Amino acid sequence: MTDDYFIHPYIPNAVPETKRAMLREIGKASALDIYEPIPQHLRFQGMLDVPGPIHSEAELKRHMKSILAKNVSCEDYLSFLGGGCWQHYVPAAVDEVVNRAEFISAYDGLYYTDHGKQQVKFEYASQLAELLELDGVGLALYDWGTVAGLSLRMACRITGRSQVLVAASAGPERVAVARTLCGPAEVPSHIALETVAFDPATGELNLDDLRAKISSATAAVYIEMPTYLGTIEGRAAEIAVIAHMHGAQFIVGVDPISLGLLAGPGSYGADIVCGDVQSLGVHMSCGGGLGGFIAFRDDDPVYASECPLILFTILETEREGEYAFAEMMEERTSYGLRDKGKDWVGTGAGLWMVASSVYMTLLGPKGFRELGDTVIRRAHYAAKRIAEIPGVRIGLGEAFFKEFVVDFSGTGKTVAEINKALLGHHIFGGHDLSRDFPGLAQCALYCVTEVHTKNDIDRLAAALRSVLVVEEV
Repeated sequence: MTDDYFIHPYIPNAVPETKRAMLREIGKASALDIYEPIPQHLRFQGMLDVPGPIHSEAELKRHMKSILAKNVSCEDYLSFLGGGCWQHYVPAAVDEVVNRAEFISAYDGLYYTDHGKQQVKFEYASQLAELLELDGVGLALYDWGTVAGLSLRMACRITGRSQVLVAASAGPERVAVARTLCGPAEVPSHIALETVAFDPATGELNLDDLRAKISSATAAVYIEMPTYLGTIEGRAAEIAVIAHMHGAQFIVGVDPISLGLLAGPGSYGADIVCGDVQSLGVHMSCGGGLGGFIAFRDDDPVYASECPLILFTILETEREGEYAFAEMMEERTSYGLRDKGKDWVGTGAGLWMVASSVYMTLLGPKGFRELGDTVIRRAHYAAKRIAEIPGVRIGLGEAFFKEFVVDFSGTGKTVAEINKALLGHHIFGGHDLSRDFPGLAQCALYCVTEVHTKNDIDRLAAALRSVLVVEEV
């Protein structure tokens, strides 16, 4: 080590003496000795071709801003993309609260780092439970796909069965994650995942296919409400009855922002509910900003016992009139059981729980209803305007919330060609469904929320007319 060796101000073990002390403690002469167990032929030889370090904070900031400037965001372009991460308005008060010093870390925090987070977690779970019309809610984890998979595993533990049925209209990425969590076929703990078809005319689950596939071996039936394709499932209560007749759990994946208009899943028979809080006051963030939740009914203690997520409650202390917020049944999670835990849980979505709690507090029941009404009206107005374009039609019926399928197969152009042309109008078009849904070739999923004004929607319709070269009669 030379005298000009750079000591990073934010990395304590960058100090040479600190490094030497650490190496002495573990009995190593150099950091390279730590990698001795790795065979030489597996080690990279030579020097990596990477730029040198940036030592100045000002230079680093300028460098990062130059990288970010290459991106085109939904602030620069008008966006109609959805499919699991949606552009909703985030009130300024939400950003103000989550940026407070006691909340800013995405880490959940435990008792030794708590500055009000424990109460926020309890309030978050209570508010979400009220929306979902259920009893218990676990703390946020990763994303919707993860909690969908964990919900299926939870149902298998409750029923002692190892087969699950999943609606074919569920989100493809979510189902892919769930399949991974169900395990490979060659392992004893494998959970068999089979899809149930949906009606190509309405988007609703095909109940005949469900009845044909469900059996005494089925642990759970999973649907989404609204579906990934935007459809409002009008026979959810009937699906619950079919599932329960066979001793299976009824699991519903839900976008919570829809619950100002739609009934909470608990009211139509859901046993377990999962979803993502991203729509509740969380900005879209380059794939981040997601937080999956699991909720459940509590008429049987087995649900709380088998839920792998962290649960918070409120209880009286030894001092009369005093209450405390605390984690409950910690021993059933991977924090208590470590490698013997039911599922491994993480803590990286703490900030989004704070944001969601503030957002739900600001809206209240009346605000949720007004927001839902605004979203559904604007989405249906957009569908009406788009359907006026010759060769274009709206697929999967008229019962949808904020997302809907647009069929471009009659235009002679592919969705990819249309979306590329829309970029010239500074518009992000709908998500191409052709790959994941072969039956919806040259169809796109369009998303309209409260951020889209009438002018925005009219601009989209005009741009689509221009792209499709439709001549006025």
